[in-house]
Amino acid sequence: MSPRSRWLPRSRFEWVRLWTLLLGPVVLVAVFVHAVVGMPGVSHVGPPGDLVGLDTGLPDRLTHHVHHLVRIGPRCEDRPGSLETAAIYVTQTLESFGLNVERQTFDGRLGPVANLVVEVRGTQSPREVVIVGAHYDTVAESAGADDNASGVAVLLELGRALHGYHPARTVRLIAFVNEEPPSFREPTMGSLHAARASAAAQERVVGMLSLESLGYYRTEPGSQQYPWPLGHFYPDTGDFVAFVGNLASRPLVQRTLGAFREVARIPSEGTAAPGVIPGVGWSDHWAYWQMGFPAVMVTGTAPFRNPGYHDASDRPETLDPVRMAWIVVGLRAVVEMLANE
Repeated sequence: MSPRSRWLPRSRFEWVRLWTLLLGPVVLVAVFVHAVVGMPGVSHVGPPGDLVGLDTGLPDRLTHHVHHLVRIGPRCEDRPGSLETAAIYVTQTLESFGLNVERQTFDGRLGPVANLVVEVRGTQSPREVVIVGAHYDTVAESAGADDNASGVAVLLELGRALHGYHPARTVRLIAFVNEEPPSFREPTMGSLHAARASAAAQERVVGMLSLESLGYYRTEPGSQQYPWPLGHFYPDTGDFVAFVGNLASRPLVQRTLGAFREVARIPSEGTAAPGVIPGVGWSDHWAYWQMGFPAVMVTGTAPFRNPGYHDASDRPETLDPVRMAWIVVGLRAVVEMLANE
């Protein structure tokens, strides 16, 4: 017997085992890639669509919210006056829509801080809750037009649609405090406080959407970066909004992105990736994952696209209010789907 023939399988079982060993890793990689990038619907391609026939005043209102928050300056616990001024603006704007705002107050690093909560109770399943949130604080070095006045602006305009709304499930909007360092992933993080309250109340959070850095877009090739290995699967042009979840939140990523793509005329991408990949868990949705709730970040990808991230150059004039308006239009459809399915 030749040396080569000694290593060849001698039975059908040995052949099956050999092919399993050879193809198993390939199959596992294929399954992983499908789990990460397999998403429903078709993304819009090219420039954003025309808002004629929809809410043509929406871009101007979004711009107004961003400018107002940026004029306050950096908004953080180290600048309590600015943080409270931002909280007052968010509260008064939501109240002007006929909504009731509750201050969810707790102890921060330097004193009392508050999440700002609007709730529209469900008519059929009130203990099933849809949560949409955006943090209204910034880092101390930036007035935060994109991070995260853009997310707050979208949250406020979603709130405008809630007055007189009667969803089957409870819809809760939350402006979170203390998302940024040094409170990020610490007990003083506003969204962690809110998520723990939902868990303690034994609520069924059917989906949480974290609105994060939604204003900055580029159309030049090479303008979008990714943590490894996501760059192999997604476009290198930073003109899209992304729906990002962990593997456990994959069904929510798929449902929300699918509903968004049915109405929104801007490019969109989705991923359900391991939370250890840099960026995947970098916002308030992380807090809800800790409580076992499905949660998705809706984002313009912040540091992977915007050179002004956490910098004084994060200014309103760098943002795209038309794309932000389409995000509002698309997320209205998403919230309606989640609240009534």
